[in-house]
Amino acid sequence: MPAPNHTALDFLLTRRSRPAKTLTTPVPDKATIETLLTAAARTPDHGKLEPWRFIVLGKPALARLADFVNARGDALGMETEKVSKARDQYANADLAIAVISAPKPSDKIPEIEQIYSAGAVCLALLNTALAAGWGANWLSGWPSHDRDFVRDGLGLADHETVAGLIHIGTETSAPPERPRPDLAAITTWLDT
Repeated sequence: MPAPNHTALDFLLTRRSRPAKTLTTPVPDKATIETLLTAAARTPDHGKLEPWRFIVLGKPALARLADFVNARGDALGMETEKVSKARDQYANADLAIAVISAPKPSDKIPEIEQIYSAGAVCLALLNTALAAGWGANWLSGWPSHDRDFVRDGLGLADHETVAGLIHIGTETSAPPERPRPDLAAITTWLDT
């Protein structure tokens, strides 16, 4: 029988994202962020392609992006409420890390597997931040899928996309537990 890591297993069985709107200062310092990124970068990536990268967004960058959300929402003719909600995600944040999916040309590793790897990096970063005692939440929203926003606001190349924005800070309140999936309804056992 394997020797279980009960602490890690208990963490994974009870982990809970913290709503981004409940996160505040202080936020991790540069050395702590580098530790969190180092752990997240240990994600399997099928062929060591590293088909993702990070953009650390501090308060000034988030404020600039919040203004850009308004400009893009106006340009797209979006509803005020939808624009305001997206803007608040940036304006009210103190730290977010954008995980950028950046697939590499490969004859062996399909692009979809590289994109999945970027998603796994998001979860690894989220869980690492939570395990380190920070509050964290994985968000996206319409701006992260708008080509003009990600190109002009984040400097993404044409082949790059935002896999997720991981908001990290000090939690102001513990979130309540939420309903979890019915394991029996989502699991198929094939024994033969």
